[in-house]
Amino acid sequence: MNDQSPVMELVHLLRAVTVEFDLLGAEFAARHGLHPTDVRALIHLLDAAREDTPATPGWLGRQMRLNSAGITALIDRLERLELVRRTKDTTDRRRVLLKVEEKATELGWSFFGPVIAEVVAVAEGFDTSELKTVRSFLTAVLRTTQQARST
Repeated sequence: MNDQSPVMELVHLLRAVTVEFDLLGAEFAARHGLHPTDVRALIHLLDAAREDTPATPGWLGRQMRLNSAGITALIDRLERLELVRRTKDTTDRRRVLLKVEEKATELGWSFFGPVIAEVVAVAEGFDTSELKTVRSFLTAVLRTTQQARST
């Protein structure tokens, strides 16, 4: 495969963006006394809330690829930091749901908000067709990486 092709250039750019986001996440974690795993867990929980997906400890464990003991320790740590709370499911009282606390959301926006605003400004410079193409590309890349991770 030609490492200089336009398609490989996209692969290299995507990798560079991924590395930069990872570095931002590590910086955020360090500033707030978190482990990068804590940040990943918060992201999964925020995504679940946005998609109206019930987030249980078991669900989060599957997302994080952590066993029951590991996910319990992670949730305990996030609870002690007042970033996440356990609540009883109102439809199934045997089930525990995880909710991100406002404190976590505020910390995230205070750190990532400026970057998100810049990304939004960049995206607003694209027309609808271009945004559709970018969305299609990123969705396919996400699906590919998720499949690779599950094998």
